[in-house]
Amino acid sequence: MIESRKSKVESRKPKVESRKPKVESRKPKVESRKPTSAVVGRFAPSPTGEMHLGNVLAALLSWLSARQQGGMWRLRIEDLDPQRSRQEYADRLMRDLEWLGLTWDGEVVYQSQRTKVYEYYLHKLSHLTYPCTCTRNEILAAQAPHESDGRVVYPGTCRPNRLSTFDFRLSTTKAATRIIVPDEVITFTDKVYGSQAVNLANHCGDFILRRSDGVFAYQLAVVVDDAEMGVTEIVRGRDLLLSTAQQIYLYRLLGFAPPVYMHHPLLVNDEGQRLCKRDKALAISAMRGHLSAEQIIGRIAFAFGWTDKEESISARELLPLFRHTDIPQNDLKIPIE
Repeated sequence: MIESRKSKVESRKPKVESRKPKVESRKPKVESRKPTSAVVGRFAPSPTGEMHLGNVLAALLSWLSARQQGGMWRLRIEDLDPQRSRQEYADRLMRDLEWLGLTWDGEVVYQSQRTKVYEYYLHKLSHLTYPCTCTRNEILAAQAPHESDGRVVYPGTCRPNRLSTFDFRLSTTKAATRIIVPDEVITFTDKVYGSQAVNLANHCGDFILRRSDGVFAYQLAVVVDDAEMGVTEIVRGRDLLLSTAQQIYLYRLLGFAPPVYMHHPLLVNDEGQRLCKRDKALAISAMRGHLSAEQIIGRIAFAFGWTDKEESISARELLPLFRHTDIPQNDLKIPIE
């Protein structure tokens, strides 16, 4: 049994930098109507390349679900990794969303501006964390861990026999920060894939909250951001389905109520592989040359059975036809000529 001792936590919450990265002077369109319920959805892409059809599907389903319930839809740019993130991609992504008719509420949130906030919450977990000098797979810790990419269960190499408070801010060793996980099953219900049960010890082991280079990991940042943004519903691809258990574990430790989860099937290419930024033919920039936004949305609507035939339709026109119960569990391919 590992003994733990809670550290004193600073009560004063850090101020978040107000400086925004330079963006185009044209202000993005913001939905002006007030929500009629407490539902808050979000779209949280990484600006590491151009938006492709798989991103469009995730954004559209999230937008439709939130708007149909009279809720808000927020936009967050997940630019945690400074080596891969580019502001030009974030700017282009926002233009693509506007072109698709997927308007968002409030200011855009940039993770790169929230380092002090992540430090604050990581310190709250210091009684359950420890330094780790293992390097395998560490570079992927700040990215969303897609199931199709495979994952490694951490064997506990650096896990101490007796857990004491670890303050990463005072550490002089270049090490990642891992959080200890219990040998217990975490359960949740997904609106598409139903009941899920994940044992974190067997699924991933103690996972990273902060990389050795100082970049905060995806799992911590996404929980903190969604909680502080008031997100109540998360719609995203099924490749993140099992990451939900890690996030629920962090929600519990930090005292936040977890949101409702709805994962959707992935779009695949001709080889049956998940669409990614390498599929340039299915990038929005390529499709905009010969297809309208309504044509793209119409093909998605037809593939999901919301229309009887393949026809042009806007996101707003699709709102009364959207049914999450029609979302299939199997991956699919949407032909785009």
